[in-house]
Amino acid sequence: MLARDALHREESCGGHFREEHQTEERGSQRDDHQFCYVAAWEYTGDERTPKLHKEPLEFEYVKPSQRSYK
Repeated sequence: MLARDALHREESCGGHFREEHQTEERGSQRDDHQFCYVAAWEYTGDERTPKLHKEPLEFEYVKPSQRSYK
């Protein structure tokens, strides 16, 4: 399930970095428009595809932003 979730999330954020999703300066490229949710995968059996459950995140005080480690 961890590998499935990592492959599903087409962005880089926090400890989840994908080389194909990085800024020109080789930093993490977030995609909050598509991936601003909490995810839980449900095991549905050995021969069946797991089901993705999503719960949207809401930010009142601090908004997500692109990080720079320079």
